[in-house]
Amino acid sequence: MFFGALVVWVALLVLGLIRKKFAPFIVFGVAFLLFMNVRYLIEGAPSAIAFFIGIYDVLDNLGLQPGQTAAALSSCPDNACSVWGNTYALHPSWGTAFFDRFLNGSEFRTNLLYAHLTFNSIVFVLMHIQLWRPGTGVNPAQHAYLGRVSFVCLTIGTVCAIWLAASHGAVSEYGGNLSMYGFWSMSFFVYGCAVMGVWAIRRGDTAAHRIWMIRFAGSMWGAFWLFRVILFVMGPILRDYPSANILLCIWLSAPLGILIAEVARRKFQNRPSTLQASLTPI
Repeated sequence: MFFGALVVWVALLVLGLIRKKFAPFIVFGVAFLLFMNVRYLIEGAPSAIAFFIGIYDVLDNLGLQPGQTAAALSSCPDNACSVWGNTYALHPSWGTAFFDRFLNGSEFRTNLLYAHLTFNSIVFVLMHIQLWRPGTGVNPAQHAYLGRVSFVCLTIGTVCAIWLAASHGAVSEYGGNLSMYGFWSMSFFVYGCAVMGVWAIRRGDTAAHRIWMIRFAGSMWGAFWLFRVILFVMGPILRDYPSANILLCIWLSAPLGILIAEVARRKFQNRPSTLQASLTPI
């Protein structure tokens, strides 16, 4: 089902590029994110993580001969860390570590993960509502209220992410301290854009506020979706280099998302009608 949804989403992206109208692609991306995150709360972390790892097993094992292995791949007891059963015996090392940390980890760590996913998912939904219905529209009070709710949720989600990352230095499969500092840098890019947006609107600068909120949206898309896309595509390419793929995603996804958002903003800033048409959900 995941790969079928992925094909549909790619098709929506292609149509968006052709028609210069990306609302269907964006709405599908939001719904897709909720599908990925809510399953943690329904199935529990280990089952949801096994599903997540199963996505990458397909490409990471591509071209491997029976008995062959790679430096960035490892196994897990009874193949429980993947939904493929005996189809794949090897999995990305970051994935087996991820699974073990929440299968055998403390309840507090699991609750931090749930809180991070819950509050960041709320933010991901609200930021699109805010961009589609800006404060200069018909209901500025509602926009301001949702903005405050979103910022509080983002703060909680970010604190949870920083707390979770603080223990990554001991996880060699993630890249050790490089992964810890990388996740902290990701939090800095995401939260920093939001803070700059709040600061701008507190000064009454609505133009700068919207610019920073577009960058913030880019950082959120980068931290979630670009992270996963890079992990998926680069997995088979970097499987001979331990931790290289996961570190690449950790350090580059959020700033790359900001860069893409900024390029798109500059491209359409002198054509507001085109930008509005590309985002209109109906």
